[in-house]
Amino acid sequence: MKNKILKRLICTFSLVLISFSLFSFPLYNFKNDTLTSSGYKLKTVIIDAGHGEYPPPGVGGHYSRGASGSYSNERDVTLAIALKLQTAIEKDVAGVKVVLTRSTPEDVSWERRSEIANENNGDIFISIHCNSLPDKVEYSHGRRIHVPDRSGKGVLLLVYGFHRTKEEESVIRKKLNEDEAVDETGNGGGDPNDPTTVILMNAIKTKYRKQSIHLADLINTEFVDHDGRHSDGVIEQGVLVLCHSAMPSVLVETGFINNPDDEAYLNSESGQDEIVASLVRALTNYKKEVEDAAE
Repeated sequence: MKNKILKRLICTFSLVLISFSLFSFPLYNFKNDTLTSSGYKLKTVIIDAGHGEYPPPGVGGHYSRGASGSYSNERDVTLAIALKLQTAIEKDVAGVKVVLTRSTPEDVSWERRSEIANENNGDIFISIHCNSLPDKVEYSHGRRIHVPDRSGKGVLLLVYGFHRTKEEESVIRKKLNEDEAVDETGNGGGDPNDPTTVILMNAIKTKYRKQSIHLADLINTEFVDHDGRHSDGVIEQGVLVLCHSAMPSVLVETGFINNPDDEAYLNSESGQDEIVASLVRALTNYKKEVEDAAE
């Protein structure tokens, strides 16, 4: 059965609703305010290398070749970091499998990236990107000209905003319906008008959102405190690939590729290794926290 962890969450949370006044269940971590399935283990991490060289012929969806620096492209940097991150996680984080949304230069649509994450029952989704500032518009001798803005530097963490929770809800509901056994009438579960379904949906959305923010905070702390990098912090944004992934999700802007210093860092072996090491440390801390909360 698909998404066994989510199925177990639904069953155990239903028991809490029925028996809350009589029993105490170690399912809700009030310290972190996250709903956690008993015995939960983080097993699958989806790593998304943002953008790509070219879309496959005849395949629909949304594509973008990403930003460019003076000598490099975002799509190449993100793939290099993603491949290194896969190797590091599977080597250093016990019991965790990594699924890549792309492992070649070929692009994958935004929609397909989320589908890959959901089909593989990912526990978290980390999308790797490079940032870039648009040109500044200036006027010279009465003429409007575009001037490159290379002032941006450092990292930025994105989580999906509240205005896209309806889209996330539709993805979660789809997975609930896939996981619910068909009853004797031939109907599946997940009735949107059923009060229990509404309660479960809100609990799951709240859990995913708070865990997304917490994971982003852990990553940001590693970048700033351990690596000494400048950060613009954790920001909410309507990112399609995040809100369509039914799991905690974070988009990592690893640096400004149109800033000369950041571009050199992003393309260097030492810079990429440092980024990967920070992500692995944050993931290790996150894994320990959610698994400890489930004991």
